[in-house]
Amino acid sequence: MKKNMGTTDRLIRIVLAVVVAILYFTNTISGTLALVLGAVAIIFLLTSFISFCPLYAPFGINTCSNKTK
Repeated sequence: MKKNMGTTDRLIRIVLAVVVAILYFTNTISGTLALVLGAVAIIFLLTSFISFCPLYAPFGINTCSNKTK
């Protein structure tokens, strides 16, 4: 897998996942909404740790900065 996520994109996803976790553990969200947002948060964390988003590939999106030497 070729990396297609930049640092800013990864940080935004991690922050969103942490916000969802905080909302869940403070009982602000519950039920189906909590399950759906929890699943999205887990996907955000996984994709940010591997720096690859499978949805970016078919659309040709790449948020990585290209360093040319």
